[in-house]
Formats: sequence, C-alpha cells, structure tokens
Amino acid sequence: MREEVMKEVLKLLSLGIIYSIPDSEWVSPVHMVPKKPGIQVVINDRNELVPTRLVTGWRMCIDYRKLNAATRKDHFPLPFIDQMLERLAGKQYFCFLDGYSGYFQIYVDPEDQSKTIFTCPFGTYAYRRMPFGLCNAPGTFQRCMMSIFSDLLEECIEIFMDDFTVYGDSFDACLHHLDRVLERCRAKSLVLNFEKCHFMVTEGIVLGHIVSEKGIQVDPAKVDVIAKLPYPTNQKEIRGFLGHAGFYRRFIKDFAKIAQPLTRLLQNEVDFDFDQSCKDAFQLLK
Repeated sequence: MREEVMKEVLKLLSLGIIYSIPDSEWVSPVHMVPKKPGIQVVINDRNELVPTRLVTGWRMCIDYRKLNAATRKDHFPLPFIDQMLERLAGKQYFCFLDGYSGYFQIYVDPEDQSKTIFTCPFGTYAYRRMPFGLCNAPGTFQRCMMSIFSDLLEECIEIFMDDFTVYGDSFDACLHHLDRVLERCRAKSLVLNFEKCHFMVTEGIVLGHIVSEKGIQVDPAKVDVIAKLPYPTNQKEIRGFLGHAGFYRRFIKDFAKIAQPLTRLLQNEVDFDFDQSCKDAFQLLK
C-alpha cells in the first residue's frame, strides 16, 4: 500500500490537485480502497456469462470522520433511485456517460483547504479540489451537476452523482440529446471518462438495475453474489444480507413479510438463534 500511496500522491501533486503544507489543526489519515471500474463478463458456477465488476486498482481515500463530525451538514437531496429508473424504463436508446474524477472538478474554498490536510508516510498535504470522504461532498457535487443540467433534467438526461444517462425514444432523438449534453459539458469544462462511457445502446446498467425498452430488470452480477451468500452467523451479516436483497425488493412480493424472521433477530435483547424459519426466509429471498 505504501507504493500505491506514493504513486497517488505524486500523481495528485503533478496535477495540482494537492500541495504540500505544514501541519495544522485538522489532519486526517489515508486509506486505500479497491477500485472497480468497468464491467467484465465472467462464467459463473452454472456456466452462465455474467457481467462482473473486478478489482483493477486502488483509490486513496481520507478518513475525515473527525472533520465531518464538526462540519455543518448540507442536506441537499440525492435523486430517488426508483423515480429515476421509472423515467428511464421503456426508452429505446441510451448513452451512459461518466464524469472523470468527478469530485476533483470542484474547487475547495482557499480558506478551507487547510481543513482537508491528510498525513501519509511522505508528509502532509492539502487538497485544492474536493476530495472523497467529506460528508458534504455528495450533496455539493449533486447540486453542481443539477445546476449545470437544470433545463435538461427529466427531459433528456438523468443524473446520479457522476453518472449521466442520456436517453431518447428514437435513435435520432437520443443523438440530438447527446449533442446538447456534450455541448453543455464543453461549455462548463466538465470532463468525461471516455473508457467508461457507452454511446447509443439499447440497454445498460443504471445503479445496479438493467434498463431497456422492456423496462427494469435485475443485474445478474449482483443477483449472483446474493445467491452465493452462506447463512449469516451474526446480526451484522443479517443486516448486510437484507441490504443486498432489499436493493431489489421492488421485484419481491411481500418482501417485509418474508424477511420478518430475519428482521426479528436485529431487535435489541433478542438471542441470535438462526432457526429453521430464518433459514427458510433466507433461502426464499435468495
């Protein structure tokens, strides 16, 4: 990880995103988390081709928990996923655009840059651009994107953070909408990641769901992960399983009723007894 941190620090220094700075009141440690860009098709246990996200690198994140605890919260809302999917379902053509290092395209106020200082084996550095890990970063970025594309939203584009989905009821309409969006990106100096963009396709994955002219379907890669999960052995694992399965609760009739034996084990002062009713509920949801 030391080598990965050094590469990331040198890259950010060369791009002018961070700069060396003496120690200050606010100093946070770094963490390296796996990066999963793009989708690759692999063969699962049932000899089926399934699109899967594989770890292809690392992302340096800063542990800003102490800074976040002292930060006044920005309650700007993120879009409701269900409403986004409903607006995209049934469209004929899509363009999936991805913002290149989206957060780094937003400048931090010079007065506040010293609060973003992080420490690593090579010194202490502050960010000129908005880093990952700040509690208000998602709301700030979403507000920025909404303001840039305000007149195009719900007409030809849906935005969730740095994922932009351009759509149209015909090839020509989608192409025209794409032209408008790219012109706006150029006018506002918004950079896209070409490797993760897909143009003029009839279906694609949006926030873990496949959208197409047929409507909304589950992502086989995510379902495959859920299907392989073993029986939970503690509350944390039950909470994780219900989080995974609950992501697709729109496709499961009476989800809350089926999951009742499992949710009961999440209550306080209840002994963890994964009995047969829990096993039945677990298997039924899978």
